[in-house]
Formats: sequence, structure tokens, C-alpha cells
Amino acid sequence: MNFHKLILTNNACYKAGRTITPKGIMVHSTGANNPNLKRYVGPDDGLLGKNQYNNHWNQDKPDGRQVCVHAFIGKLADGSIATYQTLPWNHRGWHAGGSANDTHIGFEICEDGLTDASYFSAVYKEALELCVYLCKQYGLTEKDIIGHYEGYQKGIASNHGDPKNWFPKHGKSMDTFRADVKAGLAAAVTPAPVTPTAPKKYYRVQVGAYSVKANADAMLTKLKAAGFTDAFIKYSE
Repeated sequence: MNFHKLILTNNACYKAGRTITPKGIMVHSTGANNPNLKRYVGPDDGLLGKNQYNNHWNQDKPDGRQVCVHAFIGKLADGSIATYQTLPWNHRGWHAGGSANDTHIGFEICEDGLTDASYFSAVYKEALELCVYLCKQYGLTEKDIIGHYEGYQKGIASNHGDPKNWFPKHGKSMDTFRADVKAGLAAAVTPAPVTPTAPKKYYRVQVGAYSVKANADAMLTKLKAAGFTDAFIKYSE
């Protein structure tokens, strides 16, 4: 994940200062043919590029609306794909148009003309990695991820069709997305530590003490003949 942070501190949502305990993730797509992050995230940090219209969302009510999400995925000025966090993850966003604002982290994937398979593949992968990261951070699973349209079906979001308007054009759906997140979470599991092998122990046996040295020498010879080495025989006068 090509991760960056630019919190939209001028947005009225951020200023409201309300927090949530994240219980799910809602996937959105912007519904406009503009894959550039600078359209929504600003001002330019040297990577985004300059928004000549200054209509990014780092203002009180962008486009006159009360809207704000936790992150955007799209193109930087150099054409590479990145994720920008735009609200603290536990901040109550204005993305769902319903009660999901109280429970879900929401992020937008910047749409293009919906036909570029290369762009779709790149942002889809970035979205997967973001969801794996958030699931691990908040103890969520793939079952806690929904699209905006699914939020509407559940009665917790407004009547939008995203990202169902886009994913099927490239053979994907929210079901395949969840399956891919599940696989990503499984791959991210840290293997159990290997228990080191205990060092081998040796036990010394002292066979006796002799007042006649010849008898001691005879026992020593007998032990060596039986395969015992000097390391196992304690012999002293």
C-alpha cells in the first residue's frame, strides 16, 4: 500500500470532532470520471499536484455539501496509485448518508471512465491492502466490509449504487472483494514462533573409589573398553 496522510482539517466533519468505535468498513467509488486524488485531497503536498479549481474537500462544505470520508484511493501527479488518509480512523465520517456513519470507516476509490483494466486492477489491489490493514488494526474480518449499495440494502446508508456500477465491469464484486480480503488476512497471519530445541543433557556417573590404585586402573580400563570416553569418567587421586 502506497500510504500517505493529509487530514482534511478545514472540513466541517473534522471540526465536528465526533468519534466512533469502528465496527465495519464501507467501500465507495466517486461516481465521476476523474481518477486524480488532487480533485478531492488538498492542498498539494508535492505529490498530489495542484488543483487549479481549488475544489478539493479540505474546506468547510466542499461543493456546498456536508461530505467527508476517511480515505481516498487514486492517482498522484506522476500517475502512480496511492491511498490518502483524510480523517482519523475513529472519527465519525459523513460518507454513508445513514447510521453507518456511526459504525463504519468509509473510503472512496476515484473512478475513471470505468473501462481501464490496468487502473482498476491497481486501485482494487490498493483497496484490498487498505482493508487488510484496517481489519488487523480494529479486529475486523472480511464479513464486516460492505459496499455503499449494500449499506442501502441494510437500511444504514443512502440510495447509492457504488461500487456495483464499476466492479462487475472487470469481473469483480463485493463478494470477490471480501474473499480477497480474507485471503490477504490469512497471508498476513504471523507464524507461531518455533520453540528452540532444548540443549542435550549429559549425566555423569562416578562408579566408585578404590584404596588400591591397581584396582582403580583396572576399572578405568574396563570402562574405556565398554565405550565410555574420558569426558564421562571422573578419575582422580
